[in-house]
Amino acid sequence: MTGDEPSDLIRSVSRALRVLEEVSRADRPLSVKVIARRCGLNLSTSYHLVRTLCYEGYLHRLPDGDYLPGSQVAERFHEMLDSFERPPRASEVLRHLADASGHSAYLAQLADGRLMVVEVAEGPRSPWLEDLQAGLETAPHATALGKALLLSLPPHVRRGILTGYGMRRFTSLTPSSVEELEEELAGLRPGQVVEEHGQFREDVACASAVVPGTQWAIGISARGLTVPTPAAAHLALAVRDLAGP
Repeated sequence: MTGDEPSDLIRSVSRALRVLEEVSRADRPLSVKVIARRCGLNLSTSYHLVRTLCYEGYLHRLPDGDYLPGSQVAERFHEMLDSFERPPRASEVLRHLADASGHSAYLAQLADGRLMVVEVAEGPRSPWLEDLQAGLETAPHATALGKALLLSLPPHVRRGILTGYGMRRFTSLTPSSVEELEEELAGLRPGQVVEEHGQFREDVACASAVVPGTQWAIGISARGLTVPTPAAAHLALAVRDLAGP
């Protein structure tokens, strides 16, 4: 939830979403009593909400009475990913980049000020990064994907995104202020390959570039604090390939 709270919120919808969020983020099925306690709701309201969510397919009731996310959550997730109009041949180019370089390849976009990873092709020379998976929102200030996209924006728009998202530290090398990030980006030009070394995860480096004429960025990750030169070259080719003639 971001920004000021609207005056015309429908409280029952907010409560239902809160229940769904608590069940979805839990590491085990939850009983109604636990849901009520975690959401700060009375028990009768919680029973009404979980029954409605079960009927609509957003929760699933186990035989013992505990609840898990339902199949409609997965349906909405896939529909959300499909709603992004990817560049033609994006999946093919991403897979070729991962195969040719051996490094995991990512496709991302800034949507409403949030950095969204839309597609991933895994490669054996990259670590598995749990926050860089399809459908997940990640940090624009600490990732090469985010930096490449931020670089393409006017400074005042960039500042607004960074201020809204926050400057969380992921490692000791993560830029922690807008000014620090602006200083890092000052020597780069829009469209250039951007790298980050150990700012998002310890002992991991990433590189990314924006596809010309689009609001999409392609990136790769590598173990260690450098992006191998051959991998960076494959990335540059993939960007040109996705841009088309």
